[in-house]
Formats: sequence, structure tokens, C-alpha cells
Amino acid sequence: MSAISGTEGLRLIGIDPGLRRTGFGVIEQHPGGRLQYLASGVIVSGEGSLAGRLCRIHEGIVDLVGQYQPSLAVCEIVFVNVNPRSTLLLGQARGAALAALATCGLDVHEYTALQIKQTVVGYGRATKDQIRQMMQRHLDLPGLPSADAADALACALTHLQVAPFDNRLAAAGLTRSRASFRRR
Repeated sequence: MSAISGTEGLRLIGIDPGLRRTGFGVIEQHPGGRLQYLASGVIVSGEGSLAGRLCRIHEGIVDLVGQYQPSLAVCEIVFVNVNPRSTLLLGQARGAALAALATCGLDVHEYTALQIKQTVVGYGRATKDQIRQMMQRHLDLPGLPSADAADALACALTHLQVAPFDNRLAAAGLTRSRASFRRR
């Protein structure tokens, strides 16, 4: 993880990819661990051709990175849906988001929805409303963020909580898997 120079800390952008609505959240962790909410919302790609919607996602993320200057990015990993067409479309939206983040030169870290829910709520099957409430509490927000924005903020917060643990494992020559720890 790299930090922003000066008295500022580590600034992250979280992305919750979606073909119609891509959530984003920008937070900063200051020295000492204090979190600061900077922004959140959605990129609405709307209707139209698939290529046009993917372009709007890409352009929206590039604009956000230019505006907020994050040090790194965190993106939710697409889950496999019952409907293969929906999974494919969501994967394309995620691809547009990842391409935009890479175009901006950001390192991108990825977590599954299960990992994110487990980290921020403590329960892997947490509801959207539970995530919204936890983001309001963790970031001291005056109101509940939208579901898409809350998911993006949760992505960023997950990285702040998980990365130090993963770094310690790597230093010990271990990696984390779903079931256990293993030697590299």
C-alpha cells in the first residue's frame, strides 16, 4: 500500500460494478487509523447499447480518479449468478471498471461479496441494509448511503482491514485460502 504525501493518509476508491449502476466510494485512512469519508455515489450508465454503457462506466471512473486522486483501488469480484447472461453482462461492467482503474495507473485489489460482508458486518450473508447501516456507523455518515455506494465503501474498508493481515501472512511465507493457511 502506498500513502499520499504530507499529513494525509491512504486514499482508496472502492468500486461495486454494475451494468446500470456502478457504485463508488472514496475514503481515506489517516495515520493512527482514523477513517475519513470523502465521497460516494453511483455512476449511472443508463440505457442504450452495451458498448455505450461500458464506455460511460469507464469514463465515469476515470473522472472520479482524476477528481479524488486515490492511491489504490478496490473492486468487488463478480459472483456467478444463476442466469449466465446476467453474469456475463456484470463481468463486462466489471471489466470496464478494471480497465479504467488500470488506465489511471492504480493497483487494484479484489474481494468477493462474501469476504466484504464478513469483514464489515461480521456475517457473510449480511443484507444490503445491514451493509448500509455499518457504513453509516464506521464512517460516521449523517444518513444511510445508497446500496451501491455502501457496497463500494465496504470494498474499500475491507481492504483496510484485510491487507495488514495478508501482509503479515506473506512475511511469514503463508497465503490465505478459503479453508486454511498454506505455505507458498
